[in-house]
Amino acid sequence: MNTPDRFRAAVDNQDLAALDDLFTDDIRLYSPVTFTPFEGKPAVLGLFRVLLRTFEDFRYIGHHTGTAQTSGDATTAPSAVLLFRARAGGKEIHGIDLLHFDDDGRIKEFTVMVRPRSAVHALGEAVLAGLVADGPAPAPPPP
Repeated sequence: MNTPDRFRAAVDNQDLAALDDLFTDDIRLYSPVTFTPFEGKPAVLGLFRVLLRTFEDFRYIGHHTGTAQTSGDATTAPSAVLLFRARAGGKEIHGIDLLHFDDDGRIKEFTVMVRPRSAVHALGEAVLAGLVADGPAPAPPPP
């Protein structure tokens, strides 16, 4: 099973251990609600812990694979775009997850894009509340 399929299965099963195996130690996650990325596996796994319980009716609805330039170091890397639909805070969300892979096929960079703006706002509030509730886990970067 390739990395995008393994990632989808881990999300579908809410399996943080499987996500841990898929992420590089220095993974960067670019969020639609903050300018500064979440950096490092502990911060990204902490965010996923919240996301997995925040999204309602989350489902992937398609994917595309190829290559794309990363945001972190502007290198071209194998990548996948996973399209999804979900709800959060009572809002319908349309979005994509852009995954970039290292030479071993692990996820080194992750960008989330969400629409519409009202859904971005509702998602940001729900995730912040979840991060606060989780206590001293890595805090989100400032907007």
